[in-house]
Amino acid sequence: MINAVVFDAFGTTVRIGQRTNPYRELMREGRRRGIPLTPESANIAMTTTLSFDDLASSLGISLTPSKREELHRRLEIELSSIEPYPDAVEAISRLNEANIKTGLCSNLASPYGPKVREIFSHMDGYAFSYEVGVPKPDARIYRSICGEMDVEPGHYFDDALGRVLMIGDSQRCDRDGPRGVGISGFYLDRTGRGQIHDLVQFARMVIGSNRPKP
Repeated sequence: MINAVVFDAFGTTVRIGQRTNPYRELMREGRRRGIPLTPESANIAMTTTLSFDDLASSLGISLTPSKREELHRRLEIELSSIEPYPDAVEAISRLNEANIKTGLCSNLASPYGPKVREIFSHMDGYAFSYEVGVPKPDARIYRSICGEMDVEPGHYFDDALGRVLMIGDSQRCDRDGPRGVGISGFYLDRTGRGQIHDLVQFARMVIGSNRPKP
């Protein structure tokens, strides 16, 4: 019996209509100024609740007023363009009607979380990397979402206890990572080349597997 489904956010349930990449541009600005930034520097944005300006300060990136204004404008444009995938809205509605819990688990910088919560405001749980303090595929973020949803992962072979599934557009973070803590992970390939290419298709599969066998 499947009693909960966890979804990734960007690329899975929501998309950015107008990409301006403010965080990437912030890192480029730092490198232009000779600051030795590393991939770990970029990771800080997704594992702390720092505002955009506080992140720049913590990385030692001093912004001119005009550059700060430009980056804030980029951020606002990107945030305002976030929208849900229609199949995500329908899939989550179908699962809820079937009494299957739903949650969101995603690697996000702090400005993006409120927008995602606003779009999907009736989920049973949320685990965002900037709040949990670790990114996917760290096992702690998967355990966090299960705790938020009041479900227990790890029951591949015990239907009486229920099973937890996760789906997203990253094989590493949404398929393979969850499996390490007992969550059945699935890869969403929106190009149509993969086994699962649509969330309504996935929801039907989940709901169908819960129906009593004749």
